[in-house]
Amino acid sequence: MSTPRWQGIFPAVTTKFHADESIDAEGTARHIDFQIRNGIHGLVTCGSLGEASTLMLEEKLEVARVALEAANGRIPVLANVSETSTREALRYIDGANKLGVAGFMVMPSVIYVADAREAMLNVRTMAEAAQKPVMVYNNPVAYRVDLKPEHMVELADCQWIAAIKESTDNIRRITDLRNALGDRYQLFLGVDDLAYEGLALGCDGLLAGVGCAFPRETVALYDLMKAGKFAEALKLYQWMTPMLHLDVSTKLVQNLKLIDVLVGVGTEHMRRPRLPLIGDERKAIEAIVQKALATRPVQYQSVA
Repeated sequence: MSTPRWQGIFPAVTTKFHADESIDAEGTARHIDFQIRNGIHGLVTCGSLGEASTLMLEEKLEVARVALEAANGRIPVLANVSETSTREALRYIDGANKLGVAGFMVMPSVIYVADAREAMLNVRTMAEAAQKPVMVYNNPVAYRVDLKPEHMVELADCQWIAAIKESTDNIRRITDLRNALGDRYQLFLGVDDLAYEGLALGCDGLLAGVGCAFPRETVALYDLMKAGKFAEALKLYQWMTPMLHLDVSTKLVQNLKLIDVLVGVGTEHMRRPRLPLIGDERKAIEAIVQKALATRPVQYQSVA
C-alpha cells in the first residue's frame, strides 16, 4: 500500500438535521462545499461533533454518501468508526468501503473502557478489514481509553494504520510520539485550543471543530505555521482561541452549531437529548462569537 500523505485541515464535520431530526442531506452537502471552497484538505464524517452516537448505521452511511458526492473527488473523505462492538464496526466499514471513502478514522473503544490489549486488537481488526488507510483517534479525556506511544509502536507493523488523531489534552504526547516512532504515522492534533502548540511541535495537521465555520482562517493558521511565520500565526490563533475553547466542552455540538448559525453557515437542529443553548449560557457564546466577527482578520476571511 502507498501510504497517503494526509496533512492540513480535516474538519470533523457537523451533521445537519431538519427540525424533525431527520438528516438534512442538502444542508450537509452545502456546508461541506463551503468548507472545501475555503481550502480544507480533507474531512471526517460522523465523529463526536457529527453526533455519531445518535445515528443509526444506515444514517452514517447516508452522511458518508452525501459527503462523497459533495466533495466530488476534491479532497479525501474519511468515515469515522465509533461503534460499540467490533462486529458492528466491521459492518459499517464494509458499507463505507462500498461507497468509496478514502479511509477511516477509528475509535479504539467507546462506552466500554477497554484495556490496551483489547483496544489494540480492535484497532488492528478494523484496519485489516478496511484495507484502506486508517487514522486512530486517541482521546483518553473523553473516552478513557489511552493508546500510548508504546502501544502505537506495537501497531506499527499494520500497514493500514497511517495516522493518529491525538486528543490527550497533553501536548507532550506529540513529542513523545515523534521520539518513539519518527515519521511512521502522520500526526493530527484533535484539540482545537492546542492547535498552535501542536503545529509548532510538528503535527501534520488538525482535526478541526471550529474550522467548520471558519475554514479559511483555520487553513491560514496551518499555512502560516508551516511557513515558519509564527508571530503572524500567533496573532491569528489568539483571535480564534476564545472560540476554540468552545470545542473542548461536553456541549461542543451545541456550541459549534450555534457558531454556525451566528456565522450564517448552518442551523441549530440537532438530535435530542441535545437541545439548543438558552439563557446566560447562550448569551456567553453569542458574545464570544460576535466579538470574533467584529475583529475578524479580513485577509483570512472565509468566503460564503
